[in-house]
Amino acid sequence: MRPVMSNEARVVVVDSPYRDSAAARGAAAEFLQLHCPWADLDAVLLVVSELVTNAVRHTPGWWRLHLTAEDETLTVEMDDSSPEPPVARTPDFSGGGGFGWHMVLRLAGHVEVRPLPDGKRVQAVWQRPAVTAPV
Repeated sequence: MRPVMSNEARVVVVDSPYRDSAAARGAAAEFLQLHCPWADLDAVLLVVSELVTNAVRHTPGWWRLHLTAEDETLTVEMDDSSPEPPVARTPDFSGGGGFGWHMVLRLAGHVEVRPLPDGKRVQAVWQRPAVTAPV
C-alpha cells in the first residue's frame, strides 16, 4: 500500500500497520523533494524516524504520520493511540537510548504535543529560511 499523497493539498499520510519507519522516511523524502526542497532533508528524516520509532515502540496500537507543506512551513504530525506524551530521558551512552526526544526538540523549529480523544499528536514545524538579498 503506497502512502496517500495529494499534489493539490501538498499532503502525505502514512498509516500503520501498513508501514514502518523506513517506508515513512521514504515517503517523507519524496514529499520533501516535491514540495519543500528548502527543508533540511536530514533533519526532517531524522525527526520522522524518531517519531515513527517511538510510536512503534511505546504505543499499543495505531499510528499515523501526516506531512503538510505550505508556502513557508513544513508540518510533520505523528498521531498515535497512546495518551502519554514523550518524555525526555537522560541519554544512556551504554546503549540504553534516551537521545530521540532530545533530537526531535533540537532539530525541529517548533514542537508541540496535544491530546487527542483517542491518543495524542506530536507536531513538529519548520519555517522556510529567510532569503537575504545579495549586497
